[in-house]
Amino acid sequence: MIKNTIYFFFFVLMLSACKFGSKTSDPTLRDFTFEPVKGIRYQEVKRRFKNGLSFNAEGFMQKPSWIIEVVKEDTMSAWSPQKQRMQKFYMQYDHGNVYNFAAEFFKVKHISKDSLVFQRIQVDGKVIASDVRSDVNMTFYAQNYIKNKLKAKAADLQKPSKADTAFIEKRAAKVNMNSDSAFAATDPVQFIPKSKIVRVEKISTVDRANNRTEAYDYMFPQYIIRIDRAYKDFAYQVAAVIDFQGGIHVKTIYNVLPENAEAKKKVAQGIADIYVRNLFDVAPGTTLGIPHNSEITLTIIGKAIKKP
Repeated sequence: MIKNTIYFFFFVLMLSACKFGSKTSDPTLRDFTFEPVKGIRYQEVKRRFKNGLSFNAEGFMQKPSWIIEVVKEDTMSAWSPQKQRMQKFYMQYDHGNVYNFAAEFFKVKHISKDSLVFQRIQVDGKVIASDVRSDVNMTFYAQNYIKNKLKAKAADLQKPSKADTAFIEKRAAKVNMNSDSAFAATDPVQFIPKSKIVRVEKISTVDRANNRTEAYDYMFPQYIIRIDRAYKDFAYQVAAVIDFQGGIHVKTIYNVLPENAEAKKKVAQGIADIYVRNLFDVAPGTTLGIPHNSEITLTIIGKAIKKP
């Protein structure tokens, strides 16, 4: 009798262990399932840091853009701008309320038929990063809810808030007082040629294979300016602040020996003042239509007039 009781006890333990161990494959054992919202198409209407703003101090802007739909418990469909269609992704349950799909990790914070709230998180190894990379909250509304209850358009709901505008106005006023201060402009600097002897190229560094999104192009803008008929051949690459009035302030010069840096920096500043400012209209970077100091990487290449 005792022996049978022991066997029964171990049998119950084994069943419990199996049941507990199947949490990753049995959604009924998790905090919730996606079953109630299956087949509902949601559109992201806002993406904010935990302080409620779409911007951080460096000028990075959270842009809501996702359209998603739960196909089944382990499959999420998301809109692909490249393929112009909904694309299915395996939705892997990790732990707690954390899921992975479309090469991103998300923590589910709210789920209902009208709305979803996901926290986008950065996972390094098996540890959730505690820095700004995990400080992103994405709010989705069901498309039917937007159309029939809110009677609105997603594009209007996605616009920056009044708090965002107030933040950028305050931030711009602060950096514009000092030509050494800057933050990234969502509408970067423009060099508009006034002469046929100059050309400008804005370099794109987007590389989706290495997670370089379009944000890199406005956070770290790069330009190449080519000048024909210069006084001599030259080539300089610099980091420069373009102030809110279009002034150019060379901060750092690259690819020179330390002992030559200060002298070369003065030469590069002279070229910027004489050539670039006179041969281009320089439009400052703006965010929400507000001009402000922003930093760029600028390569200036001059070619001398060839003598016969």
